[in-house]
This record gives sequence, C-alpha cells and structure tokens, in this order.
Amino acid sequence: MRKFYVIAGLLVIASMVLAACQPKTVVETVIVEGEPQIIEVTPEAPAGPKVLNVNLGPGDVPTLDPAVAEDTSSITIIESTFIGLTQINEETSLLEPGMATEWESVINEDGTETITFHLRNDVPWVRWNGEAVETVKTCDGAADRMVTANDFAYGIYRNLLPATASPYGYLLSMVLKGAAEFNNGETEDFATVGVEVVDDYTIKLTFLAPAAYNAQIAGLWVARPQPKWVIEGDDCTEARGERWTEPGFFQSYGPYTMSEWIHDSSLVLVKNPFWPGSDSIPQAKIDEVHFTMLDEQAAFAEYEAGNLDAAGVPLADIDRVKADPVLSKELVIAPNLCTYYYGFNTTAPVVNDVRVRRALSMAIDRQGLIDNVLKGGQEPAQWFSRPGLAGAPTMETHPDLGVKYNPEEAKKQLDEYLAETGQTADQLDLTLMFNTSSGHQKIAEAIQQMWKDTLGVNVKLVNQEWAVYLDTIKGKDTPQIWRLGWCLDYPDANNFIREVFAVNGSSNPVDANGNPAGGVMWKNDKFEEIVKQAAVETDPAKRVDLYAQAENILVMEDAVIAPIYWYTRVTVTKPYVIRTFSVGGHELYYKWDINK
Repeated sequence: MRKFYVIAGLLVIASMVLAACQPKTVVETVIVEGEPQIIEVTPEAPAGPKVLNVNLGPGDVPTLDPAVAEDTSSITIIESTFIGLTQINEETSLLEPGMATEWESVINEDGTETITFHLRNDVPWVRWNGEAVETVKTCDGAADRMVTANDFAYGIYRNLLPATASPYGYLLSMVLKGAAEFNNGETEDFATVGVEVVDDYTIKLTFLAPAAYNAQIAGLWVARPQPKWVIEGDDCTEARGERWTEPGFFQSYGPYTMSEWIHDSSLVLVKNPFWPGSDSIPQAKIDEVHFTMLDEQAAFAEYEAGNLDAAGVPLADIDRVKADPVLSKELVIAPNLCTYYYGFNTTAPVVNDVRVRRALSMAIDRQGLIDNVLKGGQEPAQWFSRPGLAGAPTMETHPDLGVKYNPEEAKKQLDEYLAETGQTADQLDLTLMFNTSSGHQKIAEAIQQMWKDTLGVNVKLVNQEWAVYLDTIKGKDTPQIWRLGWCLDYPDANNFIREVFAVNGSSNPVDANGNPAGGVMWKNDKFEEIVKQAAVETDPAKRVDLYAQAENILVMEDAVIAPIYWYTRVTVTKPYVIRTFSVGGHELYYKWDINK
C-alpha cells in the first residue's frame, strides 16, 4: 500500500508539473455569423534563442585584440565585434559605410590625401556581465560610453606603438602619413602621424599618396577602436593590459560581443542588442554563435551528426559528399580570393640558393594536386596575387606569367646546384613546416612525394599548433620551407604582393634595426621600386603590367615563394541556415539567420 501511495503521489506531482509547463489558455471572444462566441486559444510557446554552431579550425584563437590580430580565426571574431570606419562587402568586395556614415577626400598641395570621416553617434560600448549584454557606463554612471573618434585614434595609436609589436603595423606604416616614423621609433610624438580628431564624431586621416584603397584600409581591423580605459585603466576601471580581451574584461560595440572563451576548446558570441544596425551592417538575427576548435575531419563528423550547422569538407570526403544525395545539395564550391603557397627562408641552408627554390617550385604538379587531392575546383597558382583583385594579372592577359609545373627544368636547376656543391639529392637536409591540420598534411605529403619522384629529394615534414606556428614562421627560427595562405584584406593587388613580401611586409618582417626578422628574409631593390610605383599608378593597364613584373621577380627570378593554388570555398551548410558566402575568408555571422 505504501508503494501504491508513493507512486500515486508522484503521478499527482508529475501532472501538476506538466500542467504548469503547458502554455496557458486564453479566453477570446470572436464573431461567428454575426453572433459572439467565446473560445479558448492556446498560444504557441515562445521560441528559444537562435543558436548557430560552427567551427574555427584546430588550435586556439590567437587573439581578439585588433592591435595584434593577423590570422583568419582572430579576424573573423573581430569582424563581428568591432566595426571599422568603412566596410568591404564580403560577397561583392564593394566599399560600404561602417561606423562612418559618409566621408570626403581632399588632395593636398604636398601630394598627400586627407579623408574626413563622419561617424554615427549612437553606438555604445558593451560587455557581457555574466547574464546579459549591458552598456558600459562612464565613471560617474550617468551615461553610456559611446564609440567616438578618440577611440578610433587610440586604436590606430596602439597598432602603431612599437611596444605593441603589432604584426600588422606595417600596413598603416605603408600608407598613413608619419606612421612609419612613429612605428619604427624615430619619433614618440603621435601628433606627427596623419590622424586628427576634429570632434567626438569626426576624424581625419592623411595618407602618403592618393589611392582608391585608402578608404578601404581605413576600415580594416588595424584601425578600429579599443577600450583605452580597460587596457590602461582610469578612475573607475582597473588596467587589464594585454588581458583586456579575456572573458569578464572584454568590451566591444559591434553586432556581437564575446560571452565565453574556453581556450583551446570553444568560444561564444552573443547578440549585442545595443548595436543599432544599418543597411550594410544589420542587427544580428542569430542570438548566439558557438565556435568549436576542431580539425576539419572532426568538425565534419560533428556536422554529419547534426552538431554543427556549417563546416568545411575535408579532402578525404569530397568525392563522397558530391555523390551523396543529401550532402551534395548542401555543398557549395565557389571562388575565394585567397592564395595557398609555400614560402622559402632565403637565408636558410640549401634553400639559400635560388636554383634549389626554383627547382622545388617547378617540381610541384599543381593541377595533379587539385585533381587527385584537393578536388574542389581550385586553380593552379602561377603567381601570388589572386586574379579578380584590382591590378592583378589574369590568366587571360598573362597565361605564361610566373611558374608552372616543369619537371625537366626543375631537375636541371637542381642538378646545377648539386654539381657545384658536390652533393647528391638524397643528401640534402630539407624540412617543410605547416600548421596542424589533416588537410595541410595531405597536401604536404602529396608535394613531398612529388619532390621525391621528380628530384630525388627527401623532405621532412613537421607541424605545429596554429598560434605557435605563427610565431615560428615570423621569428628568427623560420624553417626552410613553410606553408601559409593569404586572403584579401581589401580587393587590390597591393594588399597581396606588396603588403606581404615587400620589406617589413606580413611575411617579410624586419626588427627595430631594419634587419630581417623572419619569414622569407628577402630584399630585392627592383621589386621594392616596382610595387611602390604600382601602388600609386592611376592607369589600370600600366598598373597590371607593373604587378606582373613584380610577380615574376617574386616567383621566378628570385623564387621566394612557391605559389600552389588559388582557393575555392568547399563547404556544406544545413538547409535551415540562411547565409552569405564570403569571398575573403572572414564570415560575417550577423548577416546569417536560422529558419527552423
């Protein structure tokens, strides 16, 4: 009997709980054939938050700090949490308003260009308080801290400050008046840099020379605001220094802000209800974006299990996905304005000889790699700057430019080196390093075999986790051969060949004394002259010709890199996800939606 009463009691409690969980009925009066009737209506239960699950790739996000970010994972998060003066449309690459609603340009008597940006005045700084997104208050608590021109000036200052050691300091140094002198420590007076705060919502930037891409560069993450009061502290905020991007300290103002970051595991963005939205940068429709940090093979397995809403397709699965009646409908293969390449440390043993570098590049069967390994419609890259960029050569105009698969010439180049040095191919000590990824490993193994078959060279393969790898290839211990990809920051060849490989470019950094600090460790005076001339050339045809000359020096005459392929995106997306497809590698999740 006791057991019966216990069970009966539990059933009563359960029924009460279930009843409490049901949506409450509402009594409504309706008119039917002219007569009032009372009916009971049970409203639908309110929908839960929209949550998107996606993958960033293996390894931790290196940073959320716009002053030191340089990789795709970091910039992807920054693009949704901080908005620039201008915005490059992720699908069309056209320039759009960002935090600046309008701007005008003036060419000065000294040949410089000044662009005046007029900012919106309705965007507050926000933070996640552990339960919800809230605005950041001024010290007296009387008002919200609004994003102002001073915040933009501070972001540029911090990016150029030598102590910050920004890997992208070179970009502003190349174009902004006085920036190079401040960045390399020749002066400590930031007032000498072409940044003028006119008032709270107006800022002027002065560039070294007129260029169509100046307004584009002004909108990049390198020139975005950072919360000075959190980084340096003020009367009511403790200084957090480099730790300002950690959960609990992080402050931003874009369509999303960061609520959780479990290093090496996951990161969560939450919708910022205080972002007012605009035509080019709307309010987010998805409430939360959950990022995993998995290798593409593991991420794809999670996608197939229904735990991720979008994912890249691993090389080993492309044929299966194309043949699958469901997955093939979710697959999108489209051009991506990025280039995959191997760089050479031109000061390292063996590869310090251009004949070896040229031989290794010519021995890569790029089309064979695409047909047999990649299988995603990529294009063999004969040079670095992706066709489709302003100023970049195309295969239609320059079919014979750059480097191609040429095993006979590759063997000849290496044999000359071996005869001169008294070695055999199997005696050469060579190492290729890549960041940890099953995809990069398959590509490296395929090229390793090509080098073995064509040249008789045994190349060792080494991999490192992403954040560590970035430090390695930019430091004094740069390996002989290393992998990297480059996607557009803005759609111009200047962003590729000059900003990556000119002295103090992204993959050719120098130290405070101007000496090579990592990457390709290379300088060619003719190359430097050509890319500087091309940057300001106004005749489109002449500009393309100049960049073609620079590309030939880079990939053939000096063979500083081995361009391998021009990317495509190979992704699958669940049918209930409404999304855009970025051509630059950085997804803008505030333009996505979920319909299920």
